[in-house]
Amino acid sequence: MAHLAFVAAPASGHVNPTLPLVEELVRRGHRVSYATGPATMDGPVAAGATPVTLPSQLPPDMAARSEFTAEQLAVTMEYYLDDARASFPVLAGHFTSDPPDAVCYDSVTFTGRMLANLLGVREISLVPTFAENESFSAAQVYLPADFDHTHPRLVAAIQDMGKFAQGHTFLEDPNLMFGHVAPTSLVFIPREFQMSGETFDQRFHFVGPSLSSRQTAEEWSPRSRAPVLLISLGTVFNDRPDFYRTCIEAFGDSDWQVVMALGALDQESLGPLPANIEVRAHVPQVAVLRHAEVFLSHAGMNSVMESLYHGVPFVAVPQIPEQRAVARRAEELQVARTLAEPTVQGLRDAVQDARSRRPQAAALSRTVRGAGGASKGADILEKLLTR
Repeated sequence: MAHLAFVAAPASGHVNPTLPLVEELVRRGHRVSYATGPATMDGPVAAGATPVTLPSQLPPDMAARSEFTAEQLAVTMEYYLDDARASFPVLAGHFTSDPPDAVCYDSVTFTGRMLANLLGVREISLVPTFAENESFSAAQVYLPADFDHTHPRLVAAIQDMGKFAQGHTFLEDPNLMFGHVAPTSLVFIPREFQMSGETFDQRFHFVGPSLSSRQTAEEWSPRSRAPVLLISLGTVFNDRPDFYRTCIEAFGDSDWQVVMALGALDQESLGPLPANIEVRAHVPQVAVLRHAEVFLSHAGMNSVMESLYHGVPFVAVPQIPEQRAVARRAEELQVARTLAEPTVQGLRDAVQDARSRRPQAAALSRTVRGAGGASKGADILEKLLTR
């Protein structure tokens, strides 16, 4: 049986899509060592992986990044470079003494590629969102038209990263963050959802999303026969009390049974709640989606895939460039509506419009479920390792 190293950024949106694959590999008898930060280690351990804890955490200002400016991108690059300087020695030390047969790394985590090259083993990129190749770059949809590529701090950050790469001569391609295309990529969305999907060749395997055993075990039951509306802004960008109050005004005392996830937001700040609105810090999202008619979402890729897996159309309230791109693609496929500035009437109209798109969402659900998921991903890895 094989030993596989997984390396991921300490973000739920990057770790969670990999957990069903880890579970499947462990079920087949393989050994998985999972390297990530302490904030996201519980999931891999529950999936059966051996933890390799890195001194990594998310940049502290993630929730403030509504746009990608050159200054912000420079700060992000500086952060990831500092993280690499601290994390890579841990990775190299651990896996030099316990070598894997392959390294599966999150597509934004270049230390995983460095580790594969250091050890001389196969590298597999794990892509939780839109994949990139020589024809399609996320910069095409994430960066504003007036993005300043000559910003001094950004130029300096790129140069510093190049110097760091040159210090590791085992890297064949010193391009750490931009433009590298791995020889094999597992993409956790279906090809039909991928932007420019027709341009991606056999290096890319669009296995789509899967559900972990924890998600399938979670339970939730509606309190009435009223249609269920799930409202959640995810785990990072949810400090928006005005948004939730607008939702309460829009759907309170309506025909909807509303389930609202607040994250760390103080429920008391929302005032009195109508009887048809259930508010929690966290909800079992997949379990609620089994019963939902519409999902009012931030349009994070994980949430969108979970929604479409269950054939649930959604209203997108995106807050960062990636979420706006996801929402735009979903609108193109006629399974979503986007609201830039939610108002009471705007929310009501958008939810009703999304509800009318249930047939399109059901059709796309069959595509999502048919992509192969964790089982197909494990098949691909096993074939790679037997070549």
